[in-house]
Amino acid sequence: MSEGLTWTVYDADSMTQAEIYGQVLCDLGDQHPEIVGLSADLANSTKIGKFGKKFPERFFNVGIAEQNLFGVAAGLAKSGLTPFVSTMATFVSMRACEQVRTDICYQNLDCKIIATHGGASFGQAGSTHHCTEDIAIMRSFANMTVIVPADGIECANAVKTCIDWPGPVYIRIGRGFEPKFYDDEEYGFQIGKAVTLMEGTDITLICCGVTVLQAMEAAKFLKENDGLSVRVLNIHTIKPIDEEAIIKAVMDTRRLAVFEEHNVMGGLGSAVADVIAASGKGCAFTKVGIPDCYCEVGYPEDLYTHYKLDADGVIETVRQVMQMDFEEDDDWEDEV
Repeated sequence: MSEGLTWTVYDADSMTQAEIYGQVLCDLGDQHPEIVGLSADLANSTKIGKFGKKFPERFFNVGIAEQNLFGVAAGLAKSGLTPFVSTMATFVSMRACEQVRTDICYQNLDCKIIATHGGASFGQAGSTHHCTEDIAIMRSFANMTVIVPADGIECANAVKTCIDWPGPVYIRIGRGFEPKFYDDEEYGFQIGKAVTLMEGTDITLICCGVTVLQAMEAAKFLKENDGLSVRVLNIHTIKPIDEEAIIKAVMDTRRLAVFEEHNVMGGLGSAVADVIAASGKGCAFTKVGIPDCYCEVGYPEDLYTHYKLDADGVIETVRQVMQMDFEEDDDWEDEV
């Protein structure tokens, strides 16, 4: 991971997730002359404009032309540069889907994509600005790494780490008003490795993005009020996913619940389910997200409550999963 950055964790209280990303990218630009920035007329909204102001000769605004955006990024990457491309998650995953797949992923190019306004973070803007399908789309592309940071501090870690991670990387962040979760950067962030936030033996909560804070608040409440021992895993990297942490959770707790700001089809929950199914191990399992529908229109906090992604919703789900029956024994052979 690169060192000597001017951004510190103290800035997380006054800067949005996207602003932190923009500052970290500027710091990385001092150390890595091969970094270039690209935008499709959203430099201010996505905060990559900070990089453009500091390095105008290394910044390219292609205008409102997202498909061209990734074609240009591919050409720059083929020339030996490391493009950081930033636009809204809906535009990356849908408007420019073919170009990301064929120009970037097919050639396994060293292109880093920072997708803002992910999930329902711009919920009041309507369905065209909701992005609840992008994780499913991006993790289906060969060579693509998919990261969903919990907050600005984890976003900074992801951006700093991805510079040394080969191939295309998709980092999905919100609109910028997400609360801080981590107190500092030193909690063991590694691409492809889950972070165990709380140990537990009764049930495991698996989460990413904005649901990490909600899951932790719920876990503390359940321990104090229900006497439950709740394990909480922040699986910030959806692909490659930490299979070892998931299987250990199945073996240790036998009950798993996944929470994500994404359609329940194809996202983190589906990735976790794939691991469980392949293992042949049985457990009580549920996934909570946008229930295979187009998200309602409203402020993000209201939508999280509506779809049971806030702490109260997590508590309700845990209590339901604790009532699920499964074959509870130590003989795993008959589970296959």
